[in-house]
Amino acid sequence: MKNLSPIFFVVAYSLFLVTYGCGGSEGGGQTPPPAISVTVSPTVTAIGIGQSQQFTATVTGDTGGVTWTASAGTIDAMGNFTAPAGPASSVATVTATSKTDTTKVASASINVVAPGNSVLTTTNVQVAQYTITPAAAADVSVEFGPDTNYGLNTWTQPTPTGGGAVSLFVAGMRANTLYHMRGIVKFKDGSQYTDIDQTVTTGGLQVAQRPNIVVTTAPGTTPQSGVEVLNLITPSPATVVNMVVTDVAGNVIWTYNPAMNGRSPGPGKLLPNGHFLINYNFGIGVDGLNSIMQEVDLSGTVVWQMTADDLNNALAAATCAGCNITVAGTHHDFAILPNGHLVVIAGRQQMISGVNVTGDVLIDLDENRKPVWLWNEFDHLDTNRRPYLFPDWTHTNAVIYSPDDGNLTISIRHQNWLVKINYADGTGNGDVLWRMGYQGDFTLVGGTDPQDWFYAQHGPSFVGSKTAGNFSLVLFDNGDDRGVAAGPLCGTSGEPACYSTVPLLQIDETAKTVTLVANPTAPVYSFFGGNAEVLANGNVEFAESATLSTPTTNSTIYEMTQTSPPQPVWQMQITGQYAYRGMRIPSLYPGVQW
Repeated sequence: MKNLSPIFFVVAYSLFLVTYGCGGSEGGGQTPPPAISVTVSPTVTAIGIGQSQQFTATVTGDTGGVTWTASAGTIDAMGNFTAPAGPASSVATVTATSKTDTTKVASASINVVAPGNSVLTTTNVQVAQYTITPAAAADVSVEFGPDTNYGLNTWTQPTPTGGGAVSLFVAGMRANTLYHMRGIVKFKDGSQYTDIDQTVTTGGLQVAQRPNIVVTTAPGTTPQSGVEVLNLITPSPATVVNMVVTDVAGNVIWTYNPAMNGRSPGPGKLLPNGHFLINYNFGIGVDGLNSIMQEVDLSGTVVWQMTADDLNNALAAATCAGCNITVAGTHHDFAILPNGHLVVIAGRQQMISGVNVTGDVLIDLDENRKPVWLWNEFDHLDTNRRPYLFPDWTHTNAVIYSPDDGNLTISIRHQNWLVKINYADGTGNGDVLWRMGYQGDFTLVGGTDPQDWFYAQHGPSFVGSKTAGNFSLVLFDNGDDRGVAAGPLCGTSGEPACYSTVPLLQIDETAKTVTLVANPTAPVYSFFGGNAEVLANGNVEFAESATLSTPTTNSTIYEMTQTSPPQPVWQMQITGQYAYRGMRIPSLYPGVQW
């Protein structure tokens, strides 16, 4: 190889410097151009069909701007997007692309929503059905009210997976009234759509559905918010019965009035799915006779019903211990369990020493309404104990479930007892754990035994979150057979008049003591029905179902403070009907407070 001259290396090195520059802080070389990036704001949004949304593109590293495109609808050069005109909901995408480097893009997603519709097409003239169909996964609710301030809202329900139609019953409206409503759609991507305002006018109620109600609130007080659930019984004509819900002002906002041929409604309870469960049976003869239990939605449509014959057929096919018996039917009360089961009370008769004695059983119905556990009073209680109205031996009128230990407590009116049963969430052997009341298993503290016990009681409920061990209960003590320990009953010849009380009890299951925390006398003696509960604001509500004033058929429901003496806050007077129970619940929708 020939030797290269030094001049060659000088020229070659000079060309290298010109082409690539030189390192170091003083090399004077060229800086690479900055990287280009594009962002779009907002990244997600929701608008109605045909509506517009302004998008903004931010570009770094370039001043050439962007080109806008849309997968549906139109978008101009300034980023102003107009959604498709429908008619259906859709999901659109807009994209900003760098003009200098077309590989640099950014996108935004738009949930385009077709307006919902609300029409009074339900069988309940006070209930509208609102349907809206988002094209992407979302949660939907409806706000409504007599003006565009709305003020009330339904619960929130999800779309099917990936989006689809959601239909909501809008309930809680007064009859013959114009209402405004609009849907609120909250998409899973964080965007939200508020529907256009729509109006509906509710229909009128039949005469039989219009109870005579007067509500008064004590000056300077505020009653617990929510709605009042009433089970109204009209003695004559006996075919007129009502399941009624009012607002706190006493306005009727929901009714259910089926043709029950003289059957009376027991307590109606709101199920976790937003439906009501109601039991109907004849109020005379054997409790539960020819009963019909119904689950109804807010429109009044029957989802399912179980007659006494249906229940007996299910018992005949059941495999649980003691289930192969015949009952008259379900009556009074039921407990809704966390696992979807129902514990119902059913009446039955058994011949004892030539007497046809009426008692009760508890039946655990699974989610398919099949009996899976049964407890029979005839197997666990003494039929020789007969303090009141034998041979209607027990007359069980309430059952409550304890989440703390999974057991059941029942109110046995004609034994003057609350009785706790070893249910253990369906695995218990049914043993009686205790009997509370006159001649029971507890020592009464803070009161005089026997007159300060409860008699012919109704409607117990837990107070606070504790339901076992050391806990509190409140109930309505009718007092019908107060004085049974001394012989003659109250109100009989030469005996003091009967009176009702609302005892608040602190129970210690270990020490077997019941402390009478409070025991105010009710304003009027109520000879049947009733219930009591401590409300969220700390006041006590109780129903006096049947009071002997003028006219004789009426009821009064009270909300009072827990002070001594109690002070009235709110009162509902019902004339011409008995209110078997009056219960304040948050709203017509599970988990929603009005």
